[in-house]
Amino acid sequence: MATSAKGTSMNRHPRLFELLAYVQTHGTVSVEQLADTLGVTLQTVRRDVQRLADEGLLARFHGGVRVPSSTIENIAHKQRENLNAEGKIRIARDVAAAVPNDCSLILNIGTTTEAIARALHGHTGLLVITNNLNVASILSANTHSEVIVVGGVVRGWDQGIVGEAAVDFIRQFKVDIALIGISGIEADGTLRDFDFREVKVSQTIIAHAREVWVAADSSKFNRPAMVEVAKLSQIDRLFTDAPPPDPFPDLLTDAQVRYTVASSTAAPSTPKVNP
Repeated sequence: MATSAKGTSMNRHPRLFELLAYVQTHGTVSVEQLADTLGVTLQTVRRDVQRLADEGLLARFHGGVRVPSSTIENIAHKQRENLNAEGKIRIARDVAAAVPNDCSLILNIGTTTEAIARALHGHTGLLVITNNLNVASILSANTHSEVIVVGGVVRGWDQGIVGEAAVDFIRQFKVDIALIGISGIEADGTLRDFDFREVKVSQTIIAHAREVWVAADSSKFNRPAMVEVAKLSQIDRLFTDAPPPDPFPDLLTDAQVRYTVASSTAAPSTPKVNP
C-alpha cells in the first residue's frame, strides 16, 4: 500500500524517526554520514530526507541536512502527533502504570501528555487539572474521574491554554503529581520550551505539585528551545522511550532524578529504571 497521506510516514517507517533523532542530536549532518550511520544507501537516505523535509521536519542543503526550526518556534501540533507516535504510546503506558488510582494530577500542553491521558482511561478516582483542551476531551470520557479545565487564552493550533489567568487558576491547587511534557532538554540540564506564556504556566504547575514527572521521547534530548522551564534538579522522575545519550545519564544521577526507559514490547512489562 502506498503512503500518500502527509504525516503518516513517521509511524510506518521507524528508520525515519531514527534518522530524525540523529539529526536533532548532531545538528547538521551530511548525507554520507547518515547513510553510514543507518546502514543504507545514499539513494535511500536522500529519499527519506526528502520525505521528512516535505513534512517540515528537516531542512535540506547541498550535501546535508539540518533541523529546520530555530530556538524560537516549535513544529506544528499535527507533525508532533505523528513524530515517534509509537514511542509516546510506550511512554504513556509506563506513566499510567506508575500513576495510582485516587490521586490528583496536573497535565500540561503537549502530544505526549495527550497520549498519557489516553493511557489513563482505565483509572478511577483521579482528579485531573489541565491547561490542554485535548487532554480534557480525552479524560472527560472517563466517568470514574473528574477533570478541571484551567481558564485562560486558548491557542487555536494546539488547544493549549496559556496566559496570566491560567497561572492564577493553577495557584489555587496543590496536586500529588504534575505530568509535564517538554520541548527540549539541553546538555546543561535545563528543560526548555518555545512560548514564554506556556512556560509561565508550566513553572506554576511545577511549583504546585508534590512530585514532578517529565515525559519526553528521545528526540527531546539535546533539542534547543528559547525559554527555560526548569532544571533537572526540580523534577523527580523522567519517562522516555530510549536510553538517554551522554551526558544525560550522569546529569540525571547528579540531579537525583529517577528515569524510566519504556519497553519496546507491545504488552505491559517491567520497564528499565535507573537505580
